[in-house]
Amino acid sequence: MSAWSAENATNAYLRSIKMGKRVKEPDTSEFISALVAGTNARLTVLVCAGAADSTAALALVVAAHQTGGEVICILRGVHELRSSKEALGECGVDIIKFVIGDAEILLGSEYYREADCVVVDCTIDNFEGIFATAKGVGKKSMVLGYNAFCIMGNSRFDGHLLPIGQGLLVSRVDESDGKNRDFSGSGKKSRWVVKVDKFTGEEHFFRVRNSRGKGV
Repeated sequence: MSAWSAENATNAYLRSIKMGKRVKEPDTSEFISALVAGTNARLTVLVCAGAADSTAALALVVAAHQTGGEVICILRGVHELRSSKEALGECGVDIIKFVIGDAEILLGSEYYREADCVVVDCTIDNFEGIFATAKGVGKKSMVLGYNAFCIMGNSRFDGHLLPIGQGLLVSRVDESDGKNRDFSGSGKKSRWVVKVDKFTGEEHFFRVRNSRGKGV
């Protein structure tokens, strides 16, 4: 996964909004698309709780179009596969590859070591095990969990929980030391601040690094 591309992130974000035809504020899928495209991910894995979430899947299709990458969607069974294909139609048929099986086992296999990003539905059974396995994928992989508000208060999941849509959990692992990194890749602690424009009602998210004085 190469350096951050603001152009890719912006284009994917705007295309996702147009594809979703939203009349209200952007949801989690647009931010997922921007993050995946911005990091130039070439191989992204989507782990679904049931049938493929059409908004999340299409957001990854947009990102893959921007980076020239591909998407692998892991489903539990044939029923979910049929429902997913019906929901997506012809969108992304040349980019999405469907795989049926146990997500935790599949993510632990050698094939998925090349993945740059893993996106997981937090409502899936055994999310804890799947998320932990996903963090071991790739050299410098990024792991995103959507519908993350359902796991609020669970300290076992490392990462930044962003108050976007139904919650977006962002975690990144650097293979050089095996530790979780914040999304910027720095070792400094940070927090997210939300400010609401009193005139438009729009929410703006700012990432603020905590300053730490040098020891004497």
